[in-house]
Amino acid sequence: MKIAVVAITLGGKDLARQLADRLDCATFLAQAKGQKVAELIAANWHNYDGLVCIMAAGIVVRAIAPLVQDKLVDPCVVVMDEKGRHAICLLAGHMGGGNELARRVAELSGGIPVITTASDTLKLVALDLWAKEQGLLAPSREKLTAAATLLVNRGELRLYSDEEVVSLPPGLTQVREPEQADIIVSASTGFADMATIFRPRTLVIGIGCNRGTQAGEFEEALTELLTDLYLSKASIRNLASIDKKNDEPGLLQFAADNGWQIEFFPGEQINTLNNVAISFAALKAVGAIGVAEPTALLGAQSNHLESRKRKWKNVTMAIARAPFSLSALDPEQ
Repeated sequence: MKIAVVAITLGGKDLARQLADRLDCATFLAQAKGQKVAELIAANWHNYDGLVCIMAAGIVVRAIAPLVQDKLVDPCVVVMDEKGRHAICLLAGHMGGGNELARRVAELSGGIPVITTASDTLKLVALDLWAKEQGLLAPSREKLTAAATLLVNRGELRLYSDEEVVSLPPGLTQVREPEQADIIVSASTGFADMATIFRPRTLVIGIGCNRGTQAGEFEEALTELLTDLYLSKASIRNLASIDKKNDEPGLLQFAADNGWQIEFFPGEQINTLNNVAISFAALKAVGAIGVAEPTALLGAQSNHLESRKRKWKNVTMAIARAPFSLSALDPEQ
């Protein structure tokens, strides 16, 4: 996180320099002659991930009011008094990291972090941070906000998951049936409208293809496969194939269009697997015992095939599921 520290008074500037020296990736921003502090903040608003402003909260509020757009793009803002007695998270406490920054600067100054987000005050999980930490794709902002509001008001959310649950943070309680749940963690599309869905990134698509296969053919094959298996496209972690396909334009375009990485494996590595059926066609074409199934398994680092290979005119696909488990947040985070 790139942090800027801003101050007005002499005492505040002394503290600002101390914090800038002790914080990782922090810079003390000095005002130019005749420059207002609001102008300094505005000029650096998008240059830093966080701002520590050592001055009155009212000055900061007036300075940032014209700049604030969205909590997903705005930097976090922490306000401190020049004695370092209090560090108030003013903006972007969860996703922006403001709460954690307030705690860090308060520890350095010997002060008290002032956190006002409801989940922290009630010692409940911050749902958005937990989802990010677990590698879950959160639902729409509206649904995420509704779930977080329910958590704060009721003090509990019931969670169903068809993935392993090792532990859950405060406020989340596991239930055995999806019908009982407020939130569901699953790659399945079979729970539509039942609860708020979080998608684990667990699916690896192993792909073989003929030369010259167009990107659209991969898309059509995948759509058909996922529809038949009731699996969400949002749960795809990455693609996998043999290294002989690493220059295949249609495959590369297909991956780029969807924002997925492709992991390519050499035939020698593929041929070390002993838990897949041998494809003599693949042996003849690329010198490997197979492509779709073994590369899916290698990419997922798993022995679990969600779907054995399925063939279309120019495309072969298989799906492996990567190991995944839910746990409570690391206390240090």
